[in-house]
Amino acid sequence: MLSVSLSSPNPPFFSLPEMRSFPLSKPSTHHYSRLLFFSFLLLLAFLFYRSTNPKPKPSLHSASSSSAHFLSLSASANSSISHDLISLTHIAGTPSAARTTSFILSRLNSAGFETFSRKYSPLLSFHSHSSLSLHHSNGSLLSSLSLTEPADPDRILPQAYHAYSPSGEAFASAVYANLGREQDFQTLSQLGVHVKGSVIIVRKGGGYRGGVVARASELGAKAVLIAGDLDGGVERGTVILNGPGDPLTPGWGATETLNGGFGVERLKIEMEAVKRRFQTIPSMPISADSAMEILRSLGGPQMPNEWRYGLVKSGGGVGPSPTLVNFTYKEERKIAPIQDLFGVIQGREEPDRYIILGNHRDSWTYGAVDPHSGTATFLDIVRRFGLMLKSGWRPRRTIVLCSWDAEEFGMMGSTEWVEENLGNLKSKAVAYLNVDCAVQGEGFNVGVSPQLDELLIDITKKVKDPDVEGRTVYDAWVAANKGISIERLARADSDFSAFIHHAGIPSLDMYYGDEFSGYHTALDSYEWMEKQGDPFFHRHLAIAEIWGLLALRLADDLILPFDYRSYASQLEEHVNALNAFVDENLSLEPIREAISDLRTAANEIYKESEKMRMGENIEDVLKRRELNDRLILVERSFLQEEGLNGRPWFKHLLYSPPADYESKLSFFTGIADALYKSKKTGMKTQSVVRHEIWVVARAIEKASKVLRGGLT
Repeated sequence: MLSVSLSSPNPPFFSLPEMRSFPLSKPSTHHYSRLLFFSFLLLLAFLFYRSTNPKPKPSLHSASSSSAHFLSLSASANSSISHDLISLTHIAGTPSAARTTSFILSRLNSAGFETFSRKYSPLLSFHSHSSLSLHHSNGSLLSSLSLTEPADPDRILPQAYHAYSPSGEAFASAVYANLGREQDFQTLSQLGVHVKGSVIIVRKGGGYRGGVVARASELGAKAVLIAGDLDGGVERGTVILNGPGDPLTPGWGATETLNGGFGVERLKIEMEAVKRRFQTIPSMPISADSAMEILRSLGGPQMPNEWRYGLVKSGGGVGPSPTLVNFTYKEERKIAPIQDLFGVIQGREEPDRYIILGNHRDSWTYGAVDPHSGTATFLDIVRRFGLMLKSGWRPRRTIVLCSWDAEEFGMMGSTEWVEENLGNLKSKAVAYLNVDCAVQGEGFNVGVSPQLDELLIDITKKVKDPDVEGRTVYDAWVAANKGISIERLARADSDFSAFIHHAGIPSLDMYYGDEFSGYHTALDSYEWMEKQGDPFFHRHLAIAEIWGLLALRLADDLILPFDYRSYASQLEEHVNALNAFVDENLSLEPIREAISDLRTAANEIYKESEKMRMGENIEDVLKRRELNDRLILVERSFLQEEGLNGRPWFKHLLYSPPADYESKLSFFTGIADALYKSKKTGMKTQSVVRHEIWVVARAIEKASKVLRGGLT
């Protein structure tokens, strides 16, 4: 692009006669003639320059034009999304995986992306054999109980099971524990019912199933059976503990080969660090029908009224039963191949800065909701970006689209990739944008790192609401929640976990719908989606547009759209809420002072960013680059290199998931863990909690220093 300096009146390609100065005497007619002649030449030159150099059109590469282009490609999205939902289903590590892998890869290639794949070999867990029966107290058979899924009458799907449940057997009386929460086991204790040596029956809905099994195990139960709903669905899923990723390669990728053929280091199953990842008692998902047959045989104290929901409406005892439950489970654990897929759009100016979008493609069942509503939305973004590439567009920063494998086993594919690429990602990744279940019902929901709040709000104001004509996603979001409702990502249940909790990369996860009763069951079908979930696929379309616009703003804005004033405000809310959980003798002032300084630093960098949005000379470009680096690296300040106490893989001090699966504290994780340990052991741990308060304060102080840049 040519530029004209204001210090020279001459347009490019032209050289005018040198202008002379004239004395300040009265000008003659001859002087006027010469002046008019030169003015006429200058006017001609200017008009010729304008005719050959028309006013430039808005750049195809600007953030606003690329966003408008992206939105203009919505016309055929509904039909492509609905078609893609029909096409996909597989369990990771099985032969059926190849077809879906090939399908996704072909779509990435046809869009014109640079593509590559990465293979890993983590330890996966599969069902081998199981049985369940009810017996009289003398051991004679009363009835054999079905472990099939009523919602799958033709037995199309594989047997429902809990991945990483250990092999085992139990022949014991049964006790009903409602949802299997801590308060439910406390209620049983108050009723004089002891669960030690029993088979525990619970209904789904008590939080992470692995947490329910672990809690029963701590109390001495022999096995846990988790009942599905009365709709006939049986919920599969993993019960692995203490974080995502391959249990045998914690912190490094479970690569197939290394350095031309050498294998990867794998820890031994017998090692304590590995054993902590697995349950000690077997568990199994069962149908409501089989569960009710057991519950009808229970004696013992009368069931509390608040437990008479779902499975049990007419009451009865909670156990133990005069009958005996005979349950056996055999697991097959094996090193199995998985494969992550990647499509890359190289950035034209900052190719070493990555905007990463991800969705997993493995599923337990048909997966119309989980994950293929997200996968179909992902493929719609692939389609749109592909069309934009063919029109000449290229983002300022690199966009990486990731199709993860083996998420259902514990975020295996994404975690292994992050662990393998940790050095590059820590210095080069701008943000990770995740969509798992794009649509599972009505209402927009999102979890996001706080510095992305304002960007997210701005974009939802530009996307049409999928359910009501004439309003935006933002309008509906505010109306449904009486304000903006944003979750923080203090859970480890999808592929954002390794990015935010381990690598400190700002992350987002979004979806429509609060809960889906058919989750991980045969009811997660295209028929449900077409008839109930999103008949016209407008919610899918809304997620695709928000997802794509977020990526484009992060990829194309000159100054990254991170606002740390939102982060400071959120931390202020957290510290106020923490007051209710800590002893009054413990001061939270170190954290409050650190947050106050972070707010000051956030205001400073906001003003600095506003000043630096313009300017194209090399000095301005380098200053923007340095400022953007500071914005990127702030989130890394919240990492503790050695990890959380007793859980070294989790490193984020603010938003890692707490050790207590039922914790009401979803922030300041080290403090939450210290409080939980105090409650669990009954020991006075004020000094430990005080130390964790200072750890958090120092991390926030470090973030302020990174924002300001320079040395102190």
